[in-house]
Amino acid sequence: QPTLGQDIDAMVCWMTGAPLKARQKLAIKHTTRTARALIKEVQYRLDVNTLHRDQETKELGVNEIGRVQLRTTAPLLCDAYSKNRATGSFILVDEASGVTVGAGMIL
Repeated sequence: QPTLGQDIDAMVCWMTGAPLKARQKLAIKHTTRTARALIKEVQYRLDVNTLHRDQETKELGVNEIGRVQLRTTAPLLCDAYSKNRATGSFILVDEASGVTVGAGMIL
């Protein structure tokens, strides 16, 4: 069964020019639900060529992938992406412009 929670650990692909940083507020769309989300921490950036984890970087630039922790305003029923793609994925949306800025896979 999916787990109910507000704290999400995920891999995120960032898709816009402005970097993703800690304490940033975004909208999250998960299955049919929409909520607000706060980026608690950017744990590391993943180098896609070497699979090296760069833990010194605390932000993600355009087309970069990294592990982040976020907290949502509403509890979400979610699974790990490896178990269920439908309930293990989400998108991040800029609240001001309505543009999709990131895609995530729940760990």
